[in-house]
Amino acid sequence: MLTVLIDYDSGNLHSAKKAFQRMAAAGGHGEVIVSARPEDVARADRIVLPGDGAFPACRNALFRDHAALNAALIEAVEVKARPFLGICVGMQLMATRGLEYRETPGLGWIDADVVAIEPETAALKVPHMGWNDLVIDRPHPVLDGLSTGDHVYFVHSYHMALRTPDQRIAHAEYGGDVTAVVGRDNMIGTQFHPEKSQAAGLRLIANFLDWRP
Repeated sequence: MLTVLIDYDSGNLHSAKKAFQRMAAAGGHGEVIVSARPEDVARADRIVLPGDGAFPACRNALFRDHAALNAALIEAVEVKARPFLGICVGMQLMATRGLEYRETPGLGWIDADVVAIEPETAALKVPHMGWNDLVIDRPHPVLDGLSTGDHVYFVHSYHMALRTPDQRIAHAEYGGDVTAVVGRDNMIGTQFHPEKSQAAGLRLIANFLDWRP
């Protein structure tokens, strides 16, 4: 089995690569590579799209600067139904559109806008950064073994506002609901960083490598 972490010049992939390789080795899940090659994405059994920074910059890096890579991603996920995991801005790119700085179209896989976090309590600062409790809204195989109250690590100022509520799998409380996990069909996304979330994050990664949508 081959898992590809997509490198489109939008994030530090070192810690993610180490976490996925560790769990792949532990579970006998084959090879994990970081690649910007469309042919690697085309042959992947599982695909991970990380992302750090602003939505428009990440979107342009994927759609414009790496257009062939983006085309291979869409083919693999939409046509071949390969299991897909988006992380942080990689999750946000699954949305219909992002509203950071300007309106920017996303991949359109999740019926949502990416909007600014606006805590109801002025004492809560943005970005939402650090550990927070996960609140599970509905079961999902990638969250097997995780429970409401497990701590995961966030760094973000924007989150998904969903128009289709059953596409939200988990959230966090930060002066109001903040979307933490979304998914449908063969696609799942986490706003938090599983590779930085210690035991809970490693369990999620192991579950993703086991997942048969």
